[in-house]
Amino acid sequence: MTQVQFGFTMPADQLDKARQRTYVDDLNRALTLINGHFDSAWFIDHLQFGDTGVLEGFTALSYIAALHPPLKFGHTVLCQSFRNPALLAKMGATLQFLSGGRFLLGLGAGWHEEEYHAYGYDFPPAGVRVQQLEETLQIIKAMWAEKQASFEGTYYRVTEAYCEPKPDPLPPIMVGAFGPKMLRLTAKYADGWNVSSTGIHPYRHLVAEFERACAEVGRDPATVRRSWCGGCICAPTQAQAEQLAGERYRMDDDDFSFVGTPKRVVEQMRAFIDLGVDYFMVDCGGFPNLTTLELLVSEVIPVLNHRVATI
Repeated sequence: MTQVQFGFTMPADQLDKARQRTYVDDLNRALTLINGHFDSAWFIDHLQFGDTGVLEGFTALSYIAALHPPLKFGHTVLCQSFRNPALLAKMGATLQFLSGGRFLLGLGAGWHEEEYHAYGYDFPPAGVRVQQLEETLQIIKAMWAEKQASFEGTYYRVTEAYCEPKPDPLPPIMVGAFGPKMLRLTAKYADGWNVSSTGIHPYRHLVAEFERACAEVGRDPATVRRSWCGGCICAPTQAQAEQLAGERYRMDDDDFSFVGTPKRVVEQMRAFIDLGVDYFMVDCGGFPNLTTLELLVSEVIPVLNHRVATI
C-alpha cells in the first residue's frame, strides 16, 4: 500500500490582529510538532480579503522554510497572474537551491477578482486565465530544463533566458483543477493534481473526468499524484470537533472539511484514498490551538499507514 502523506496548510489569511505579535512563535510550535510526521507545509497565495490580515505567499514561505529544514514547502496554489512566468521560474529555482531541494510548485489560474482589481492586475475571463496558465507552465518547464529558453506565446514571452543555477531536483509541479480545460492542462503538464474542499461525491465525478482528460492527451493517470486540500478539524469527541469547526469548516459536498473524532476522520479520508488520493494538505481550524495536529500525528496518520491497530 502506498504511504499516505500529509501537508500542513499554514494560516496566512484572516490573521487574528490580537495574535499577530505571537504568530511566528505559534507557527513554529505547530511546525515543530509535525516534524517527522508530516511531509510538508504550505501557504496560500492571496493578496487581500477585505481588510483582514493576509501574508504574501512567496515571502512568507521562503522565511518559514529557512526555519524548518526537515520539511518541504509549497503553495496551494500560486496564482499565475501575480508573477511574470520567467521570474516565477527563477524564484522557484532560487528557493530550490537555497533550501536544498525542498520546494514544491503548486500553480492555479487565479479566481479572486477583488484582489486583482485592488492590486492593479487585469482580470480576464476564466478561459483566458487558463490559457495564460498553460503558457506559464511551458515557460517554467523550459527555463528549468533548457540551457537558454525562448518562447513566444499569446500572453507571455521569453528570449534566450538563462535560469541558473538549475533547480536540482526539479520541483514537482502540482496544479489545482476542477473544470474540463484545467483537468486537461493538468493531465498534460503536471506531476500532481490537487482539489480543494471537495466532498467525496463530486470527487468521484472529478476522477472520472480527470481520467478521461488523461486518455485524451495520452497520459497514464497513475503517473499523476492525487492530493486533497482543505479543512480538517479533529477532536476527542464529535461535539468538540464541530464546536471547533464553527462556521468556516463545513461538511457538505460543496465546501467539504474533515470534521470529527480521529476514527471519523480516518473513515472520511479512506473514502478518498480508495479513489487514489495519497496526500492530504490540511488547514487545521482553531490555530494556534494544536488539538487537530496533535490527534493527526498520534491517532490518524499511524492508522492510515497501518502502524497501529485500526481504531
